[in-house]
Amino acid sequence: MMQKIDNELISRLVGLNVSMYDDAFLNKSVQKRMTDTQSDSSGAYSNLLEQSKEEVTKLVDSLHISYSEFFRNSLTYSVLERIILPSLVQRKKTSGNKQLRIWSAASAAGQEAYSLAMLLEEFNSTYDEKLNYRIFATDQCDVQVNLARQGIYSADALNNLNRRRVKQWFTKQGDSYLVKPELKEHIDYSVFDLFSEQLSTPPASIFGDFDLVVCANLLFYYKPQFQEIIIGKAGNCLADKAYLVVGETERDILRRHNFNEVFPQSGIFQIL
Repeated sequence: MMQKIDNELISRLVGLNVSMYDDAFLNKSVQKRMTDTQSDSSGAYSNLLEQSKEEVTKLVDSLHISYSEFFRNSLTYSVLERIILPSLVQRKKTSGNKQLRIWSAASAAGQEAYSLAMLLEEFNSTYDEKLNYRIFATDQCDVQVNLARQGIYSADALNNLNRRRVKQWFTKQGDSYLVKPELKEHIDYSVFDLFSEQLSTPPASIFGDFDLVVCANLLFYYKPQFQEIIIGKAGNCLADKAYLVVGETERDILRRHNFNEVFPQSGIFQIL
């Protein structure tokens, strides 16, 4: 039976404001840790947290949303590939501004950023004049950021990729696949807290003015007031007529925040 969790107590024990998380997600995470540690009550689990730094780390890690996939939403990436990115590239050429700037705001182990880089590199291969682009990929977890920098994935992690992309962008090493160096050249990985009060954009980007911000499959883990913080931070750093991308189950959240979906069901939005 699901036991009531004392958010204030858990926050104090782990040194993290867990009240920001959606209640269902938080309870599920704590209940799983209780099961794994054979804690038969919330009190017993609280005592364990007080005594074990290792368990504190495991609970905090379970709250860091780190799941991702290459080309996770096929419709979103199809619209990006066929409509959004070509229009952005044309806009850059017309304006004389040569650099396309993208922020992957919750990049986990790098699948999202590398997916975007594949699209842009493939786009570049069809034109004599190469597009200069930069992808700023951030995550709140330094472990995930280091995994992203390494770019090493299992065969199962590549299930969403066709054989051509696997052959073109990865080198097989034993049972693993390593991202080729040329796909990493335009990506800057760094640790970044979306709830930071001091920083509005990744320091490496120097300023915002992003043409595309991808913040997919993250919002629904948080309560509405914290969703607003993320959306506000992402929205404030968008360039004129830029795009914000969210997960397919998060589309209604954007609609409630003065965003318009540019293509039905795509999760790709612009500010109204």
